[in-house]
Amino acid sequence: MARIGLALGGGAGLGWAHIGVMRALEQEDIEVDVVAGTSIGAIVGACVAGDMLDELEDLARDVTMREVLSLSQFGFTKGSLMGADKIERKLREYFGTLGIEDLRKPFAAVAADLYSGEAIVLDEGDVVTALRASSAIPGVLPPVRTNHLYLVDGGIVDPVPVQVARDLGADVIIAVDLQGDYPARAKRLGFDPLMKKPSMAALKSARAGWSLALMALSQAKLAADKPDIVITPRIGHIDMANFTQAEELIALGHNAALTVMPDILQLFETV
Repeated sequence: MARIGLALGGGAGLGWAHIGVMRALEQEDIEVDVVAGTSIGAIVGACVAGDMLDELEDLARDVTMREVLSLSQFGFTKGSLMGADKIERKLREYFGTLGIEDLRKPFAAVAADLYSGEAIVLDEGDVVTALRASSAIPGVLPPVRTNHLYLVDGGIVDPVPVQVARDLGADVIIAVDLQGDYPARAKRLGFDPLMKKPSMAALKSARAGWSLALMALSQAKLAADKPDIVITPRIGHIDMANFTQAEELIALGHNAALTVMPDILQLFETV
């Protein structure tokens, strides 16, 4: 029997779409054997590996902007605009002091080392430390120091960790790319060819450029480390910084998975 691997990409608040993908796979009795994730994909992936997806979905559907702000520690700290103590406490509510080795399925989170510039695969040790490192957006959340590493969000080096899932022992890999719907994201930011003038706001230009870079990196990595299936939810119209759109994102992730489900089922007939 082929071992199925899931590679969950980064995308901040868009990550709730991963839950919808998982629900679609469950509908078809497709059991995931190993999980690799980057950033929000690592957080969802750890919940999949730890059999905590129901709890995560409940949290995602109920979260409000007030609750998101309550987890934020605004004010300059060393190396970031925000602190992460409250976020870590929230993660501890779910994972406690569990080690990655204690999860029910093999799991790995990807972070980036600011010293070497390399992707760092975290497949052992404290779950919460790994998730904090994998989702530490540079300049926004503080890097995680561990041994001789200075770790930040893995999305800047490996936004969809296909090879990591393969290294965990997967024979068949389903990748979920949250960055692929760039045209809708550009349009939302005011860069639409049907408009007489593009957006002149500096912040919107910067966000569009950052989104374009993430999409290009994702496409390059997926071309180099080809998964068997790529699921690309159409979620570009939703702001990545918005964590309160879980209901819509879960539905869009579910729909995206169902769209390629015939290919997934056909693939399993041949392996």
